[in-house]
Amino acid sequence: MKHRILVLGAGYAGAFAAGSLARRLSPADTEITVVNAEPVFVERMRMHQLAAGRELATRRLADVFAGTGARLRVARVTAVDPERRTVAVAGEDGDGELGYDTLLYTLGSRVADHGVPGVAEHAFDVAGRPSALRLRARLDSLGSGGTVLVVGEGLTGIETAAEIAESRPGLSVALAARGELGAWLSPGARLHLREAFDRLGITVHEHTGIEAVGATYAVGADGTSFPADATVWTAGFAVDPIAAAAGLEVTEDGRIVVDDTMRSVSHPDVYAAGDSAYAIGANGRPLPMSCASAGHTNMQATDAIVARLAGRRVPNVKKTYIGNHISLGRYDAIFQMVDGDVRAKSWFVGGRKAARLKAGILKGSLWSVSHPTFGMPKRKRRLTTTTTAAGTTAVATAPENAAA
Repeated sequence: MKHRILVLGAGYAGAFAAGSLARRLSPADTEITVVNAEPVFVERMRMHQLAAGRELATRRLADVFAGTGARLRVARVTAVDPERRTVAVAGEDGDGELGYDTLLYTLGSRVADHGVPGVAEHAFDVAGRPSALRLRARLDSLGSGGTVLVVGEGLTGIETAAEIAESRPGLSVALAARGELGAWLSPGARLHLREAFDRLGITVHEHTGIEAVGATYAVGADGTSFPADATVWTAGFAVDPIAAAAGLEVTEDGRIVVDDTMRSVSHPDVYAAGDSAYAIGANGRPLPMSCASAGHTNMQATDAIVARLAGRRVPNVKKTYIGNHISLGRYDAIFQMVDGDVRAKSWFVGGRKAARLKAGILKGSLWSVSHPTFGMPKRKRRLTTTTTAAGTTAVATAPENAAA
């Protein structure tokens, strides 16, 4: 019986990991299935662009995985049972249950409302394709003269405010920041950001926490009411409670606690990558939820899975967070490097050069996901296996420092 590898989620971490596993493991020994709620690959780093009105080319996951040997199941994950090694799913083809021998959990994150009244009912977000399209429809309905309030001064908030202001100059765009705008940037980058916001006509409300959201307004902590025909909530992300409900060891916010190889510390047949994983970086600190972290963690997870199944040494991927790329519309951006303590270095790249660099990163990320068979080795890893009395296939124990 083949070893069943189940990948939950086909975002940046899951899609790339599934392709990597298909490239490196022999189909004679393994069966790889990818479960994703949508039939297309979602470029999450570009959802603010989709919401503002840009047309983004879509990549059907069926086409992405065609020829790889990996199977695609378009369905929503509803539960994980690590004791029975099953995953419950719901989709257009009906509810079902999938079994696994190795699970790679990459379900990502969603917007966090932090319990603020009115966010779930009235606010918009850019955490996924359906929500970005919903915001786009709302912006289309406003025409000229409407007001947009972006809540949150992180990367997503900054990029969303800039993109909407540039793409829809007839709208009045404001951003509510709990602290100082760009406080985590170097002085030069902070100045560049403020100048970009001034050029785009974005009003910034600093030291302003939003405590309630209505259909046409938002209310600050001091009671101030801000007009908002569309409130865009970008004040943080959260993970679904599926892992916690399954009994996996998770953090307070629900992320799966993993060791240095991205293996669950409570369930050794479960791995996690991307926003779903609570992973420690090279500096000894938790990696932030980001595309860069998804890259580090999915490479480490796939390396570990392949190595353990093939009875080889598990390599260590250096998980270093080097900086932030921040889009400020189509033709402006900031590339801010950080040091080992994730503090901004004194220098940065801004303007069109940084915008071209960000565009190249986005293009490269999409290309690597869309071409999972590129560089496929002629010889794939065979598994070191034994057959149990029950007739299932189990991986034989192999030393972690076995020759690569």
